[in-house]
Parts: sequence; C-alpha cells; structure tokens
Amino acid sequence: MKGCSVTQTSDSFEQWKGREALAEAMIPVIGRLYRDNNVVTSIHGRSLINKSTMNILKAHRFARRMSQAELPLEETLPLLQTLDSLDLGAAAIDIARLNEKFHTDGAGRSLEDFLKAELAEVVGQRGADRRTSTDVVLYGFGRIGRLLARLLIEKAGGGHGLRLRAVVVRRGAENDLSKRASLLRRDSVHGSFEGTIQVDEEANTITANGVGIQVIYADNPAAVDYTAYGIHDALVVDNTGRWRDAEGLSQHLQSKGVARVLLTAPGKGELKNIVHGINHGSIADSDRIITAASCTTNAITPVLKAINDRYGVVHGHVETVHSFTNDQNLIDNFHKGDRRGRSAALNMVITETGAAKAVAKALPELVGKLTGNSIRVPTPDVSMAILNLTLEKATTKEEVNDYLRIMSLHSPLRKQIDYIDSPEVVSTDFVGSRRTGIVDGLATISTENNLVLYVWYDNEFGYSCQVVRVMEEMAGVNPPAYPVV
Repeated sequence: MKGCSVTQTSDSFEQWKGREALAEAMIPVIGRLYRDNNVVTSIHGRSLINKSTMNILKAHRFARRMSQAELPLEETLPLLQTLDSLDLGAAAIDIARLNEKFHTDGAGRSLEDFLKAELAEVVGQRGADRRTSTDVVLYGFGRIGRLLARLLIEKAGGGHGLRLRAVVVRRGAENDLSKRASLLRRDSVHGSFEGTIQVDEEANTITANGVGIQVIYADNPAAVDYTAYGIHDALVVDNTGRWRDAEGLSQHLQSKGVARVLLTAPGKGELKNIVHGINHGSIADSDRIITAASCTTNAITPVLKAINDRYGVVHGHVETVHSFTNDQNLIDNFHKGDRRGRSAALNMVITETGAAKAVAKALPELVGKLTGNSIRVPTPDVSMAILNLTLEKATTKEEVNDYLRIMSLHSPLRKQIDYIDSPEVVSTDFVGSRRTGIVDGLATISTENNLVLYVWYDNEFGYSCQVVRVMEEMAGVNPPAYPVV
C-alpha cells in the first residue's frame, strides 16, 4: 500500500510539473498577442495579461465554477499558439468560451480553420486598431479613483482606447505627490500595484508601467486648463462625490480640454444613471454628463433583470449588508447623517440606501416594485445584497440556480453576473472580483413564488470595472469581443 501511495504521489507531482510547463509556455504567447496585436485574452472574464504561471493555472482551475469542468491547458495552449499565428487585429478574446464553442460548433474543422472563421473580422489585421484614443482625467484620487487608475493602466495596451492622462486633487501636504504615489502602489485591501511606479517631483508626474500621469492641484473644477498639459476632448471622471447634479458637474465642462463628464455615484435630477449591461445602449453622443449609479445598484440590477425576464417580479425588498466606507467615522464623532457618527469599526449601522429606487432608472419595468435598506458592517470591502422577491411564475431552487449559472456563462450579462455554489466561501474570497454581482447558489431559497437570492459584490473593485465599461461606451473604444454571443 505504501508503494502504491508513493507512486500515486509521484504521478500527481509529475502531472503538476507538466501543467506548470504548459502555463509557462503560455506567458510569452499571451504577451505577444497583447503587445503586438492589441489582443486581450481572458478565461471567463479573468484577464491573462501580465499574469504569473500560478495565476494562469488558477484561472484554468476557476473555470470549474463556470462550466463544471476544469479547463485543460493541453487545449488552451494550442489555441493561443494558433491565435498568435493568425496576425490578429485588436480584440478581446475569452479563450475558455472560445474553446467551448470549438467543441460544440467546430463541426469537424481543424482548430485553425475554426478560428479563422470565428475571428474573420480581425484575422490578418496585425495589431490594427480602429479605435480612437480618448484622454481621461480622474477628478479625485480616493478609493474608486485609485482603482480606476489601476484598471486604466492595465488596459493601456498599445496606447489606443482610454488613456489616463491626469489626476486632479487638492494639495494635502508638502510631500503630497509621493503620498499619492504610495497610495497607488500599496493598498491594504487590494494588495500591491502590479508593476513599477516612479515619481517626478519637478514635473508633478507619476509614471506607472510607462503610463505618465500628470498630477494637477486645483480647488475649482471649472478653473483647470487641461490643454496646457496637452489634454484635449477629455472624459473627466468625477469620483469625489461632491457634486451629483447637472449644475454642479457642469463646472467641469467650463474647463478647457473637457468634452464629457462621468460621475461615480448616483446622479440627481434627470441625469442618466447607467448600469453597464442594462441600459448602456441609451448613452448618446449628445450626453455631456452621465452617472455610473452606485455599487449596489450595479450589483443587483443585472440579477433583477435576469429574474424579471424569466419569472416576472411582482414586488421585492433589497437588504444590503455593506462594508463601511470613508464617509463613516472610525470612532464615535459628529456626523451630519443619522447613525453614521458611531464607530464604523465597532458597530453594525442601519442606514438608508437609494439603490432599490435607483434600479428603476436603469430598469423602468421595476418602477415602484422594490423597497430597500442597508446595514453597514465592520469590514473594509465586499458587501452582500439579499433580494427577497415575489415572482409571477413559481420556480425551484435548482431551476433558478441553473438559470443564473447559465446567464453568468452565455448571456449578454456574463460580464456582470457571476455564480458560485461553494459551501466554504466568505466575503474576502470576492475581493478583486470583476463581476458586479456573484450569486451564492447554496444560499438560494425558493418556495413556489417566493425567492430569496444572496448576491456578493466587491463594492470597490467590481464597481470600478463597471465604471470603466461605461467609460469605454462613452468613448466608443470597445474592441470586438470573441466569441460572439
């Protein structure tokens, strides 16, 4: 028995080394596709750009959660190598979904012939990118601002699309620039910045992975001359939250070099609240100011749309268990808001949320059907929304879970909805999730027409991913995505 055990262990280790070798071989191919062809590769939405051998292995393992089978490296390496040989133009390619489609729709064709047909629009284009470049200015550099910076730097690619050019802040200290750079470099929740950061005190710039970011000090959003820094027709992303209506946000449009404004908070009045995946198609060229709604609205709206489309929502209540934010006090002190003056680190704090009502701005068919409340809890990131719904059509736990899992894989909402059914996951497991809402299938409760769903969401990073998607829509810089749904 001992000899058998040693043999099995040895075989497992040899298999592991073989898998490591395959993952290592992928790294230069992924890099070439990105640098030379402007091709971004991913596995079920998890980017493979600049990832380590271990991260590539984990991404393949992650595929089990999505398709109930681990993605074989023996299949994805040849797929990547074939993509590399096709001289592709700019594209976003999900190799897991492309591999699945090859198995289901390949119809006896070779891998090369299948890929040539599937990606015909970009085959032979050799890095050609029809997208124009759009200058981006981050007005504010707090939690969301710094995560947006990380995402924009990650997406810099060949220099097309969204180009982070500047950050605008109020000077906080003599060594303000080095402190800002340090906060970008190190994050207690999201970890260290992946890359290198340099500071030029004389030029007031931060250079991150080769991306030069001008740091501009200003107190008035209407008084900055961005053209003096070579910035033109910029998209300004206001992540300060100081102004939430058209009048306040229009101050940005008075500055030279600004074309459009995006608010990373729910807007007031008649401003369009955009939840990507739901109503981003309503963004018009004439829209000068729009908002990306709230993290909670982005988390629950896609799931609610999926449920409403299939089963119909009669009415429901949304309860969010939300991590504390900078708006709260660390210890008891005066706060203009009810209860928020009490220590965020020591208390659960009941507070209001406008997310339930805000859903209706993106999804009008739910107007008047939802109520909502929120409890702030002593965690720094990742929240949960509990959707207690009454449906028009009865369902079962198994049926609704299977439906939502399929929606997370094969629907237009796959960038927004994720699904998991592990009995061991807790909130920290979802730090860094790029989906806006992760349905916890094991927690689902269904009794005929009554349904309770538990939806996790990284209220910082997942929301920031949604903001970037809205930015890409505003700028019209989305590359073609494959496989086509």
